[in-house]
Amino acid sequence: MGKACLAPTMTSEPEDKYQRWRQLGLLTAVPFLLAAGPIVGFYIGDWLDKKFYTTPWLMLGFLVLGFVAGIKETISLIKLAMKENK
Repeated sequence: MGKACLAPTMTSEPEDKYQRWRQLGLLTAVPFLLAAGPIVGFYIGDWLDKKFYTTPWLMLGFLVLGFVAGIKETISLIKLAMKENK
């Protein structure tokens, strides 16, 4: 009756550790998403402007689309990280 249980207890420490690393990875991608969209939009728009002689309108349009796409992906990534945090 006075003996202590020596069996190891199962904790969720490794799962918590991997979950934290996964969230860190997800949230580290945010600056890259915010930068990649406008950069890709700029180059696509610039190429199309040179092809169709519409400087600077297509570049500006695709730049705005790149910003919108980057923000949209960032919001969905943050929602995913918050969902996994619960």
